[in-house]
Amino acid sequence: MNRRNPSSGGSRGSGGQRGRSGGPRDAGGPSRGSGGQRGRSGGGSQRGTGTGGGRRSRGGDEPRKNESGGRRSGQRGTTPMRPPQTAAGASRQSGLGGDQVEGRQAVRELLMAGTRRPREILFAADMDPAPILDEIVELADDSKVPIREMARSKFEALARTDAPQGVVAFAPPLQSVSLDQLSRSTGTVPPFLMVLDGVTDPRNLGSILRVAECAGVTGIVLPKHRAARITASVTKSAAGAVEHLQIAQVAGIAGALARLAELKVWTIGLDMVADSTVFDLKVATDPVALVLGAEGSGLSRLARERCDVVARIPLAGNLASLNVSTAAAVACYEVVRRRTESS
Repeated sequence: MNRRNPSSGGSRGSGGQRGRSGGPRDAGGPSRGSGGQRGRSGGGSQRGTGTGGGRRSRGGDEPRKNESGGRRSGQRGTTPMRPPQTAAGASRQSGLGGDQVEGRQAVRELLMAGTRRPREILFAADMDPAPILDEIVELADDSKVPIREMARSKFEALARTDAPQGVVAFAPPLQSVSLDQLSRSTGTVPPFLMVLDGVTDPRNLGSILRVAECAGVTGIVLPKHRAARITASVTKSAAGAVEHLQIAQVAGIAGALARLAELKVWTIGLDMVADSTVFDLKVATDPVALVLGAEGSGLSRLARERCDVVARIPLAGNLASLNVSTAAAVACYEVVRRRTESS
């Protein structure tokens, strides 16, 4: 398609389309030794009892040493105990996050997708029977994923969401793909991307990801900074959508939009103030990326300047804006409608 007529005859970046906002407004630490342990080496922290922090000697003799660096017979606490490195906290530094998955639907989709095998699944004790729990058990058995039941109080202390529904899974973190990879067509389907410029609420992000997956979005673009990460709250709100979406994490949204232009992907910013509406878009059947801004403030200035088209969602009520996840749903399904009609 000729890129000089994105919606209503204007050239790329003209007619007020480029440069407007595109988002809706709206344990185990070191154990302490007892008795004569104080001040001895052995891997634990030292507490000097004499002057100068020296070790206590006996009758002028050399201080007793623990040559093995571990525990000696009859001694307690000379070796510090490290907290177990579980998936609950071991993987936070790598990938996109998403290593702790909570909620029955999210855990079931994690097992069904098979893209990252869980290390362990925890069940809260004394849960009422439910078909989805039986399905999780069967899927875990098929994948040889261990299941462990835990007392309700311990389970609730471990969970990171308010309502984990009695199920938590630990998995490797989600991995980012490149922006160029997202921009490649999959078979006969042109790229359909969603770019999120600073969405900070985890539940909004999760809801957007769920909408995107259901609408057939082929890729998500997230910034590395000043935005929500893929947390347990996000995976639960997304209800398993993160297992089926490719996600690119970029240093800056403005730079990503410039790169998408080079890759011949139309970028459509959503804003409450724009000349055209999402129902006027004629580029929906081409490679396209919907760009949504942060809650309240909308798109950043640079992101607005680099959008090819700016469109609004018409409102007929008294309120001035939609929630960002709702706006994402409206815009996504308008693209779906146009693509369906043209096929």
